[in-house]
Amino acid sequence: MKTDNVHPTLQKIQELPKAELHMHLEGSLEPEMLFALAKRNKIQLPYQTVSDIHKAYRFSHLQAFLDLYYQGMSVLLQEQDYYELAQGYLKKAHQDHVQHVELFLDPQAHLSRGVSLSSVFKGIDQAIQQAQQAYGMTVSIIVCFLRHLSQKEALEAFEQLMPYRDQFIGIGLDSSELGHPPRQFKELFALARTEKLRLVAHAGEEGPASYVWEALDILGVERIDHGNAIHTDPVLIQRIVKDQIPLTMCPLSNKALNVVPDLKNHPARDLMNQGVKVTINSDDPAYFGGYLNQNYWALAKALALTHAELETLARHSIEARFDAR
Repeated sequence: MKTDNVHPTLQKIQELPKAELHMHLEGSLEPEMLFALAKRNKIQLPYQTVSDIHKAYRFSHLQAFLDLYYQGMSVLLQEQDYYELAQGYLKKAHQDHVQHVELFLDPQAHLSRGVSLSSVFKGIDQAIQQAQQAYGMTVSIIVCFLRHLSQKEALEAFEQLMPYRDQFIGIGLDSSELGHPPRQFKELFALARTEKLRLVAHAGEEGPASYVWEALDILGVERIDHGNAIHTDPVLIQRIVKDQIPLTMCPLSNKALNVVPDLKNHPARDLMNQGVKVTINSDDPAYFGGYLNQNYWALAKALALTHAELETLARHSIEARFDAR
């Protein structure tokens, strides 16, 4: 008996040309690669086997994930490490029929460990060049700043990034959201604007709708990463629809971190029906159990999305992309 029949909706998802606009490169560090890099770089991990790491990749909230995320990042030290990490993700993205990628990168988390930005960007760029040639994929980098650190530290890191300005197209804001409102980074985003960088920010994931207002009105962002909380503020929804601000939503991340414990309650369809340009993304796929198509599939099953709705989500992702470098 044949067991390889593909569900029509899953087949539709596979065939759709898509862009991925919210994917942290460090969050694609699979347990197998984590273990291999730790061995190669002689990094001691608190795990004995790959299976132990898989078990650790389970979280109840954002901070629990972030603690492990930064710990895992410790194995990334050499140019070759960044190359292999980016190469692995871009291969998976190609398999998901992704045509354009905007990779998020956390330079402060690497600088703080004494890793040179030259090693980071050279390794990633080599993988990007190969993906562009082999897959016809366009790939850009958005550097994100850690909101649990101060704006002063962000500005210092921004200055260190300037010699590599041609390697990235924009800046973002990520890490722990609660207690770190966007307004704390007003000067950083104003500076980035003078450098003609594209602007995005995580807002409204665990934080309130007011954080989304601040990201729009104080930081001047062009896209909102996550944005789940806007469903609590009808006026904010109207603003986002009027200004055509895309949301880069991440279903499996929301489920894993208990932002939306049951995807049947995910606001993506309701927001889309109100005219919001919703896009689907994988966030940190190695940690949250799925790359891009798996996020589409999980949401499609939970909300019984039609093929037309899936086409709309994929089209939104293409329309919301920034120009490749």
